[in-house]
Amino acid sequence: MILSLHNLTLPIEDPVLKFLLVLIIILAAPLLLNKIKVPHLLGLIIAGAIIGPNGFNVLSRDSSIVVTGTTGLLYIMFLAGLEIDMGDFKKNKWKSLTFGIYTFLAPFVLGYLGGYYILHFSVLTSVLFASLFSSHTLIAYPLVSKMGIAKNLSVNITVGGTMITDILALLVLAVVVGMSQGDVGTAFWTKLSISVILFSLIVLIVFPIIGRWFFKKVDDKISQYIFVLVMIYLAALLAELAGVEAIIGAFFAGLALNRLIPHTSSLMNRVEFVGNAIFIPFFLISVGMLIDFKVFFKSWETLEVAAIMLIASIGGKYISAVATQKTFRLSKEEGKLIFGLSSASAAATLASVMVGYNIIISESETGEPVRLLNEHVLNGSILLILISCTISSFVSMASAQKIAESDNEDTVSGNNHEEESILLALNYEKTVERMVNLGILIKAHSNIQDLFALNIINEENNESSLKNAEKLLHTATDAAASADVKIKTLKRFDNDVINGVNNVIKEQKITDLIIGIEDEKGFSPSLVYNLYNGYLQNDDVNVLVYHAAQPLSTIKRYAVMIPENAHKEAGFFHSLVRVWNIARNSGATIIFYAPENILDILQNIVKKANIEAEFIIMNTWKDGEETAAQLKDDEALIIFMAKRGMKSYIPRMRLIPDLLNRSLSDKNYLLIFPYSEFDKNNSEKRAVGNHDDFMEIGNVIKKIFK
Repeated sequence: MILSLHNLTLPIEDPVLKFLLVLIIILAAPLLLNKIKVPHLLGLIIAGAIIGPNGFNVLSRDSSIVVTGTTGLLYIMFLAGLEIDMGDFKKNKWKSLTFGIYTFLAPFVLGYLGGYYILHFSVLTSVLFASLFSSHTLIAYPLVSKMGIAKNLSVNITVGGTMITDILALLVLAVVVGMSQGDVGTAFWTKLSISVILFSLIVLIVFPIIGRWFFKKVDDKISQYIFVLVMIYLAALLAELAGVEAIIGAFFAGLALNRLIPHTSSLMNRVEFVGNAIFIPFFLISVGMLIDFKVFFKSWETLEVAAIMLIASIGGKYISAVATQKTFRLSKEEGKLIFGLSSASAAATLASVMVGYNIIISESETGEPVRLLNEHVLNGSILLILISCTISSFVSMASAQKIAESDNEDTVSGNNHEEESILLALNYEKTVERMVNLGILIKAHSNIQDLFALNIINEENNESSLKNAEKLLHTATDAAASADVKIKTLKRFDNDVINGVNNVIKEQKITDLIIGIEDEKGFSPSLVYNLYNGYLQNDDVNVLVYHAAQPLSTIKRYAVMIPENAHKEAGFFHSLVRVWNIARNSGATIIFYAPENILDILQNIVKKANIEAEFIIMNTWKDGEETAAQLKDDEALIIFMAKRGMKSYIPRMRLIPDLLNRSLSDKNYLLIFPYSEFDKNNSEKRAVGNHDDFMEIGNVIKKIFK
């Protein structure tokens, strides 16, 4: 169809022009509003109101807007579940439960009192009216996540509490609808309970099994992303079939795939990028299209209802946030952030209002339908959405900014950021992407420029060529770029590979060297020779030898073997940071096998820098070897090694390569050789062995050794 501007009518129907207009709004809103310190989320909502059917009627809120906007809503809830730190979530589950109860009850009580005693609604209508204010939508979550504080305790508590209060509010909706239709009885409760339990089991147990299988079998990045979308919508559909709202399904899908999509992976980068660029802005614009400013001037009763709704919702959320802050002794800014994140009413509130509005319970004497929730509540909910989203955006942005600044000050003042330069010694094409993924997983979050990829060119010995080097380094660059990480590529001509690598280590002040192992060759005699007589001669560099039989994201647990006296090595805590990063960024459980005195140190660190960890006393190194040889599917091995002459060296370590070739050729394993001497120019930072992803660990280590 050819568009004729002379015959252009409103609302615009041409799909090309419609999509172009929406994209211009999505592009312009952040650019314009960031300059005047207004959250762009609010700008998108206001833009939706202006161009929507209740504004200038430029665009209609048709099925295309609704479908894309619904995807954006599901995306917000999915990201909330996906980005939550499962270790912290389990640790703080009772805090989330407490906040969930607070944020459900406080607005509910205020809403019921206002509905029953001031607006004179019936008991059933008052209960549904009150439940509107208990739920909330995390519209400000993408803003907070972008500021880098998604793992803050207050955010973790709020996200967990959101799931609880939304489920409770939507269960109230289901019960009220059932009662209004007269079918609430034993059969109703039994059916609802069984369906919700089945839904939870399918999503939280079956989805991870399917996801792990899929990511093992399919390497195509586009297929992996489409698979994620399928899981989101499938979980949402299962939630609706179970009798709860689709947003709960999306959140559960995020929890189910949490461990399968590492936070630093290329897939996570794609998920966040597409959501924040397209789907979430579409949702905010679609919410704005619901706003009709004219209704507030038609009736004083609408304004009265809207005022009560605002007091119940905003007031209730403020009370619950303050109660949570006082209960768990959070800072004032963390309390404000909880209020900011939880004060926005949009998705669940609107869904409940529309359900209640569409239920006709009787007719008036004039034949007019008497609805469970009247049009004044419907119109009042529109004002509630606008004002609550405005408050949520401003409060969340202000408090998140202060928390982020405070975290940065702590990092600088505490000298907690460890200087690191990671070098990937590339040699085999099949190992390139695996090594890049490991490098991204273990690096500090703030390390955006000190990741290097190197290939030594030795055409005389036919070990590599310029063409081969360019191919390997190009593959490494692409793999890093897909995770939004910049990698510096290095080509070096040298007659000796080991000398070439060692010279680059000195030139670039490398702290960590990663060497990849081919599946077919395993620990070959030449690799063992080059390792012990070449790479390990660098006394101030961490050496990591990596074998990958399956994607990092599909590993459930890591068994970490630590020998006696390892904590006395200069590079032990530097190496320990790498293990911590693997746990924090992948969500995998770490099982430490070590002597009791080392386990005591690790348990003290876990108290401050939480990961999901288990601790098992390893009496002898041979016991650890036997445990390692019996790894199950989807488990991997990490061994702290040492070269001859170091305090933690054990003669049996010479047998490790043979053990790995014999018993673990189909498993992932990582050998870590901590450096034996401090870098004299950077001894204090290297000794602390710490970085900004868990700032307090350095202070913990210092206290342990005092």
